[in-house]
Amino acid sequence: MIRVGGDGERPNFRTVEGGFQACGNLGALIQGRCLYGFVLKTGLGCCQLVQSSVLAMYAKCGDPKEAYFSFSQVVDIDLFSWTSIIGVYARFGFIRGCLSLFWEMQVGGMYPDGIVISCLLLGFGNSMCVGEGKAFHGLILRRCYVLDQMVHNALLSMYCKFGIVTLAEKFFETEYEWNKESWNTMVIGYGKAGMEAKCIQLFREMQHLAIKFDSDSLISVISSCSQLGATDLGRSLHCYITKTYREENISVINSLIDMYGKSGNLTIARRRRIFCRTQKDIVTWNTLISSYTHCGHAAEAVALFDKMISEKLKPDTATLVSVVSACSKLASVEKGEKVHEYIKEVGFELNVSLATALVDMYAKCGQLETSRELYMSMKERDVVSWNVMISGYGMHGDAESAIDIFQEMENSNVKPNAVTFLGLLVACAHAGLIEEGKYLFNRMEQYSVKPNLKHYACMVDLLGRSGNLEEAEEVVKSMPILPDGRVWGALLSACKHHNEIEMGIRMAKLAMESDPENEGCYIITSNMYASVGKWVEAETVRKIMRERGLEKTAAWSALRFMQCLFYIQPILHSFHI
Repeated sequence: MIRVGGDGERPNFRTVEGGFQACGNLGALIQGRCLYGFVLKTGLGCCQLVQSSVLAMYAKCGDPKEAYFSFSQVVDIDLFSWTSIIGVYARFGFIRGCLSLFWEMQVGGMYPDGIVISCLLLGFGNSMCVGEGKAFHGLILRRCYVLDQMVHNALLSMYCKFGIVTLAEKFFETEYEWNKESWNTMVIGYGKAGMEAKCIQLFREMQHLAIKFDSDSLISVISSCSQLGATDLGRSLHCYITKTYREENISVINSLIDMYGKSGNLTIARRRRIFCRTQKDIVTWNTLISSYTHCGHAAEAVALFDKMISEKLKPDTATLVSVVSACSKLASVEKGEKVHEYIKEVGFELNVSLATALVDMYAKCGQLETSRELYMSMKERDVVSWNVMISGYGMHGDAESAIDIFQEMENSNVKPNAVTFLGLLVACAHAGLIEEGKYLFNRMEQYSVKPNLKHYACMVDLLGRSGNLEEAEEVVKSMPILPDGRVWGALLSACKHHNEIEMGIRMAKLAMESDPENEGCYIITSNMYASVGKWVEAETVRKIMRERGLEKTAAWSALRFMQCLFYIQPILHSFHI
């Protein structure tokens, strides 16, 4: 129009109004700024309609600073302009600014409508100001502000964002006629609050009432199926989506891949109409790589990463953390180093998560010096970073270095947690540091960390290995929780190792009473009876084991394997194998 139009066809205020509206709807901030420059040069910016359009454009593009500057240029501020500036502040959670503008608006004689009230409620939800949000709800009721459908939905959304789902639920169960947005908000709210069963139940009710669901609701329900381990229900939902949901939504596809991946159905996740037959984004790749790693298929996760790189797709930090974790599980320093080299070549910044993953990978691959160098180069460390370094030393039997790192951690601003102490106790058990282990176990109380079954198993193992069996028995008896197979196994193994058969049999009886389904207790007990020649008692334990349907998994020793190979070798030769 500018290029070929005559004098009577030059852009006017209506033209640029449409241009600003288009830029706002597309989120095209750069083009909007260019258009604003054109408006200033041509003098069209003095028009009230253009001023409001510029403000609305910056508000829709999510630029609060430019939006406020444009707002201050508007001569005659109407309700639309107030709504635009309050709305952009609310979107970013600038609740103080929202409230200030809200009161200023009313001082100027402008009464808020339902849209403005909804924007304020959105601001409270985004800023997580729970007390202020509740107080504003009370103000709405006292001052009789507009309570239309939009405001009701905004209140419901605010309480769901606050995580006060019980209050949102009571509000939802009122006699008010909710629309599809309200139902979807409630489904999402249940999902985020970890109330998976209610999330699925409400979604089913929506289907029964023929209420249309959106993609966010679908993602919440799929995630709920994944969290509950309801794979069959998830597959039924997948079929339903395939038949009735026409919209191709990558986020929904990603949530399906995540669900199948977490349940171990990696073949379905990768091949059947999901990963291989859909438009993919970086989250799609990350989800599948993470699923392979989580399910113990680390080699496939690394191969998938290589495929991703070969297709010229640039990974993000989440991708690299997953693939480095896969290299850790493979204990493959060669593959780990290749990924590390790629990170350096591409120029990825080592944030806390990625640096921690690399430290962990090198430690698990036995490269403790490299692991320590990376660890020392980290500008910032969280509790996971400290734990990884402590565990790295612990698994390689260097308990003294693990304790040194722990002392550094205590001097930092990071508080140790249950994983920290578990790593330390494992290190002490491997190195036979009894007094240090007992000291650290007692230190847990100082940091308000309650010992769990893993901590108790480590302590019993530590004491048992060193022959302090009576002390180990006292630890088991003093436990505030019932011992599990790991605890009993550590104690019984120690009794057998130190030839304390009488004590072992006494402990074994207690173990079988408290954990009758643990086959290991029966096997150790039977072996202990056999070691002192009590064959009848040994067979009785085996008989009880068979009666309870507990079978020992068959194992192959190296000797047995060589014997079998000796016998079958002539047969293999006869078939030219």
